[in-house]
Amino acid sequence: MASISQLPTPDDLPDADVVIYDGNCKFCIQQVSRLRKWDGGNRLCFISLHDSFVAENYPDLSFEEMMEQMYVVSRSNGRKYGGARALRYLSRRLPRLWFAMPLLQIPFSLPVWQWIYRQVAKRRYRISAKQDDCDNDSCQIHG
Repeated sequence: MASISQLPTPDDLPDADVVIYDGNCKFCIQQVSRLRKWDGGNRLCFISLHDSFVAENYPDLSFEEMMEQMYVVSRSNGRKYGGARALRYLSRRLPRLWFAMPLLQIPFSLPVWQWIYRQVAKRRYRISAKQDDCDNDSCQIHG
């Protein structure tokens, strides 16, 4: 997996959609590293919600909202997609995720996908702890 320092930032790819994730979460870092690997066309750049860039450029997103779910910001229209909506959006943008698109697009299924997403997001620090991949007890913060 790529490390945080290997992920392209909004400065590196100014036209790419911005993925905002929890950079203190090992599980989250693994997932965005996977997204980077699946993005063969530099469609995405990545920034930790803890970076000052986020507060400066997206003041309408609260820290609490970003701690609850990953966000993707479309650079073409400025729309922000959070949680399962972000996954839906990414399934249309990344060819590697096209297999998931029909399932994520089932009419009236978004509340179910959001619930599943929230369950994983709430437990992400515990998931990291079980992977034995924590530094400085950071996995206990939200466990």
